[in-house]
Amino acid sequence: MEKALEVTQLSISFGGLKAVSDMALTVNKGEIVALIGPNGAGKTTFFNCVTGLYRPNTGSVKLHHPERGEVELKGLPPHSITSLGLARTFQNIRLFSKMTVLENVMMGMHSRTKAGIFSALAASRSAKQEEQQIVDESYELLEFLNLHKLYKANAKSLPYGDQRRLEIARALAARPLVLLLDEPAAGMNPQETQELKELVYQIRDRFKLSVLLIEHDMSMVMSLSDRVYVMEYGSPIADGKPAEVSRNPAVIKAYLGEEYHA
Repeated sequence: MEKALEVTQLSISFGGLKAVSDMALTVNKGEIVALIGPNGAGKTTFFNCVTGLYRPNTGSVKLHHPERGEVELKGLPPHSITSLGLARTFQNIRLFSKMTVLENVMMGMHSRTKAGIFSALAASRSAKQEEQQIVDESYELLEFLNLHKLYKANAKSLPYGDQRRLEIARALAARPLVLLLDEPAAGMNPQETQELKELVYQIRDRFKLSVLLIEHDMSMVMSLSDRVYVMEYGSPIADGKPAEVSRNPAVIKAYLGEEYHA
């Protein structure tokens, strides 16, 4: 299969603590890949390294871009990584709480805007056209996520589940090649989780992208993912198809538990 994201031998330490050690992971085009592990395993730290929030000590993070070829992301700032095609959501929702729902999605398009500050200040024709295009595309994303009727609402006033969907909409606004979701089902009830699962499929198919997600809901992970990677104490311990991973003794001992295995 054709690769979309390739991470090799990635490590990062904080003081004397090695938070991630020799982590390797590949996401192929069109795949939905899950990263699981116990709390404190280093999953979010790994995401932070991949998306530029942290700079890893060693390793490589390569995005396989359809136009630019193999692009090394390690060392680039987060906004550059986003503009190249890697967008994410966060474990703790990070919306612009004082902005409207529509404005939050529009902010997600900042990496794609072409009009400079002087054009914007002068209200040039091209700047106005670009602004209208951003509004239109943002509203279309809200329609896709069934949030369009709330476009004028303040982001912080939305129910929890809708805030999660809004954060996904903002990430999609950057037109990513790979979408990273950090515990998207956290705090959701079973019905909301099922709807989220269907949404991830729809996102993958509509936008022709790949998905890498961290998730603790094992029912969702095992039914949604094409492949699963498992971390423990910052290191990889297993990877493979969901059925293979669920039967792996090391994974059962570290995370899934005998009850799940049964």
